[in-house]
Amino acid sequence: MNTESAEGPGLLHRSGRWCARHAWRVVALWVLALVGLGLANHTWGGTFADSFSLPGTSTQTGADLLAAHTTGSGGTASAIVIASDEGAVTDHRAAVDTAIATLGRLPDVLSVADPFSTPGAISADGRTAQVTVRFDGNPASFDPSYLTGVDTAVEPLRADDLTVEYGAPLGQLATPKSADRASEAIGLAVAVLVLLIGFGSVAATGLPLLTAVIGLTVTLAGLGLLAGHFGFAQAAPTLAAMMGLGVGIDYALFLATRYRALLHAGADPSEAVGRTVATSGRAVLVAAATVAMALGGLCASGVGFIGALGVAAGIGVVVAAAASVTLTPALLGLLGSRIDRLHIRKPVAEPTGEADVWHRWAVRVSRRPWLFLVSGLLVLGVLAVPVASMQLGHVDAGAQSTTRTDRRAYDLVTEGFGPGANGPLTVVTHLDSSRIASESLRTELAGSLHRELAAVPGVASVTPPVPSPDHALLVTTVIPATGPQERATADLIHTLQDETLPRALSGTGATGYLTGTAAAAQTFTDTLTAKLPLIIAVVVAAAFLLLLTVFRSLLVALKAAVLNLFSIAAAYGVVVAVFQWGWGGALFGVTEKVPVESYVPMMMFAIVFGLSMDYEVFLLSRIRETWLQYEDNHRAVATGLAATARVITCAALIMTSVFLAFLLSTNVAVKMLALGLGVSVIIDATVVRLLLVPASMYLFGRANWWLPRRLDRLLPHLDPEGPAAPGPDAAAAAGPAPEPASDPAPAEARGERR
Repeated sequence: MNTESAEGPGLLHRSGRWCARHAWRVVALWVLALVGLGLANHTWGGTFADSFSLPGTSTQTGADLLAAHTTGSGGTASAIVIASDEGAVTDHRAAVDTAIATLGRLPDVLSVADPFSTPGAISADGRTAQVTVRFDGNPASFDPSYLTGVDTAVEPLRADDLTVEYGAPLGQLATPKSADRASEAIGLAVAVLVLLIGFGSVAATGLPLLTAVIGLTVTLAGLGLLAGHFGFAQAAPTLAAMMGLGVGIDYALFLATRYRALLHAGADPSEAVGRTVATSGRAVLVAAATVAMALGGLCASGVGFIGALGVAAGIGVVVAAAASVTLTPALLGLLGSRIDRLHIRKPVAEPTGEADVWHRWAVRVSRRPWLFLVSGLLVLGVLAVPVASMQLGHVDAGAQSTTRTDRRAYDLVTEGFGPGANGPLTVVTHLDSSRIASESLRTELAGSLHRELAAVPGVASVTPPVPSPDHALLVTTVIPATGPQERATADLIHTLQDETLPRALSGTGATGYLTGTAAAAQTFTDTLTAKLPLIIAVVVAAAFLLLLTVFRSLLVALKAAVLNLFSIAAAYGVVVAVFQWGWGGALFGVTEKVPVESYVPMMMFAIVFGLSMDYEVFLLSRIRETWLQYEDNHRAVATGLAATARVITCAALIMTSVFLAFLLSTNVAVKMLALGLGVSVIIDATVVRLLLVPASMYLFGRANWWLPRRLDRLLPHLDPEGPAAPGPDAAAAAGPAPEPASDPAPAEARGERR
């Protein structure tokens, strides 16, 4: 039952009308929030850095044991790489000693290892050395001014004609700022162009952009303030900006388009705003809830790093939705009937009648639904082929531009020590009490362990196990023969942890743990891979239930979930082909083949699934609205597609440009997300919305709207849009029905009871 027509205006209608009539109050509140959060962020805001822990894993246990039983192993380690073009590093000992002493006096430095007394710290040819510096925090999160002190400390080395480069994570502090502002500017410029061409009205173009920018600024200020108290990854603000700007423009655009259609039909401006919020505004809230729910599903991973990224992106979506249903109505109220006064061509809103190109397209699909359905599925299937070879891993400094110091440090280490030296593995053996007391038993175990580790295929070298100061541990370093990003290195880590260490320590009472940066990255990948099916199940199930509740249809909800899975698989395939296979990766600043960053598929799934549901909700809302008016499935599909195709196409072009603009980022994982999300929006707005959705709904006929009566009584009633009272705009938009076709369900097989 439509409570709005039977019992007077509903809450959303009244709130939209209030915002329109008290526009300056609403605008003032948003400006106050923007300024207040901006000042708070400037005063108390934090920084963003990649940092995560994996409690309960071998990697984390080994790291904890090292910190508890050894000195100088706490904090975060980072290498400063020294190379000599002529002669050996030992020829520059005085400069090295001076630099080490100065580094040790810097704030936040716990210890500095002397390469001349550290086994394996100088290359075999003597021309490259690694100085390991331990900081009391992640140096990537320090203020960039900290590098001034580091540069001053190593100046004697450079003055002595030595090459000095900073390895990760210290080198990340020297990374040029990501081009987020340039990306946002490109996205906004494309949005202006698309909106002007698509709708013709200058005011209607500026309104969604203004709403989105204000919402985005509030989001980033709030996120920066939260970063002072919670840990957020470096990619968090970029991800929040991508999501906030993209959906912010889309949501405001949907409302502005519906408002203009109501104005053109003769509605009073304030009443038109109320009806807009009650209809399209409700769809915005449902769509935003779906996206936020999908992002919230990332918390089911159990990994704080991933959950925090989901929260950051979710904040962007929630703020964008709030701005759309409050600030947009206020701005519409200020513009009133003047929204189309400035225009570059005749302003258009929603198409009407059968002459519109989208209505004709809907009729064409209705005539050959099987052809369009099979063609769309074939396109998605071809794009998804590369998914079968997806290799997850960690994209390290070796994939970065050579303009970065951490990449140059990576190359120096590879040249001097071999590729595996960029990802050394630390084996921590926890001894039982009898071996702690007996030096002979410790020596015997150390020798057998060294032999076992050195005999494993894929191991380049092994240092002799060294006891900790309290003799509770034996610590040794394993250097793989391959680089950290290679599949062979991942296989070696699994072999050492699952086979070699248990076999070598069997019957000794000792327990072995594999730790280090490369081992932690692989454990992180393994954890996320194991959790991905759970995330998919949680997100799909939650979205299915939401759509089932909103649209009162089993087939509509099931179809949306299945088609979105196909769309996501296709987007995965493109990411694998570009970055892992190297098909055009150089165009995006990635000069070598790299594995897919381990958290990218999980993030992509949550975001893409949520965004796909955005367009699904807006399209199906208009289809269902016409169905409730006429109970004619073919007319409903044609009218819904024709009414939303223009705005969805423009919204998709804008969101795609926003996402693809973030390919300018210096973070490879962000590049992957940007390409994957951009491609997914293109696929969703073309193949899925224009082919698969209408074709499948034509084939299902009246069965689209079937819901068992018992289930209908159990589900709460939540309409995506209160069906608009029939009026001149509704009748015109509906137009003539397309040619009828047979419906597979009888007339009484529908779940809607009016």
